[in-house]
Amino acid sequence: MPDTQTLSLTLDTCYSVEDIPRADWDRLAGQDNPFLRYEFFQALERSGCTSRSTGWEPSHLIFRLDGEIAGLAPAYLKTHSMGEYVFDWSWAQAYHQHGLDYYPKLLMAIPFTPSQGPRLLLSRELRGLLDARQLHELFDNLMHQLGGHSWHLLFPDARDRKLLGYPQELRRLGCQFHWHNRKYETFDGFLEQLTSRKRKSIRRERRQVAEQGIVFSRFHGEDIPDDVMEAFYTFYQATYLKRGQRPYLNRQFFELIRVNLPEHLHLVMARKNREWVGGALFLTSKNTLYGRYWGCLEEYPHLHFETCYYQGIELAIELGLSRFDAGAQGEHKLVRGFEPQLTHSWHGISHPGFRDAIRTFIRDEAAQVDAYFQESFSFLPYKQQDQD
Repeated sequence: MPDTQTLSLTLDTCYSVEDIPRADWDRLAGQDNPFLRYEFFQALERSGCTSRSTGWEPSHLIFRLDGEIAGLAPAYLKTHSMGEYVFDWSWAQAYHQHGLDYYPKLLMAIPFTPSQGPRLLLSRELRGLLDARQLHELFDNLMHQLGGHSWHLLFPDARDRKLLGYPQELRRLGCQFHWHNRKYETFDGFLEQLTSRKRKSIRRERRQVAEQGIVFSRFHGEDIPDDVMEAFYTFYQATYLKRGQRPYLNRQFFELIRVNLPEHLHLVMARKNREWVGGALFLTSKNTLYGRYWGCLEEYPHLHFETCYYQGIELAIELGLSRFDAGAQGEHKLVRGFEPQLTHSWHGISHPGFRDAIRTFIRDEAAQVDAYFQESFSFLPYKQQDQD
């Protein structure tokens, strides 16, 4: 096999996904994962959601072997840490207290999306040539070229984790909760696998939603009417405005994915007295349902659980999907059948003193996360805890 001594390997960045030939992106990213589709990044950029003004300046990575594109990675030059779901605010604060700049930083991630998946879109040849040390050195060099002080790669899948790992790494652990479809034909089939007490609790929650006169409708892709999309966006905005924040995504982004990614898009809407009262948006791959955005204007008991989780489980069963990734955090998912899942991120810190301090922090945090992960299994509602 040729090596990097005989092939010229370079790593550069570009300012837009549209600077990358569409054929090369599709060749390396494929068509299955909605968060890796060319159209997804195009929607983020054309809507202005990822731009220098929002602190998400596109800086997508391009690996070239002998001048030919052999790898890509979604990347951004960040001037804040919002919308990442791997929280490093305390690191930034420590830098500030010592009179040092933490930003800008180079972030390799899917914006506003805490879902594991491919991050390094590499050809088979390039993946076979690289080792972890070379890859980390490439990221270090690029970080300095861009004027950054650190780099971060969030939520990689197992294949990328294998390539990233080496003894000097700064790898951070997290924990999420995912639901697994074990060939259930109906929601009741899923409930039958739970203990009697938990099964009754979920049925009671669902019944209380129905007793409030709330009913649900599902819409898919291009069949989502304009007024329904408008109502959903109002709910989505409310989720952020209630916390005094501006929403990360604007109306144009959702319109663009409805037009350009309809095969991945699903919307569950709640209605009471002929008025929409809440909604949740989901995206799908061939085997996974991703619960991404939700909102409501008025709070109703159990509406969030029903819209985001129970309706999502029903949708996953209906579509024959094997997994439901409902996003970050949420211990309340455990008792509703969502199982713990470790997540990973890699970090490169240029300052030697802070690199050592962050290494200690990550090591201590990992022990806590692993203990939390192991303990979480004891709270699962299944009749048997030996889920595969």
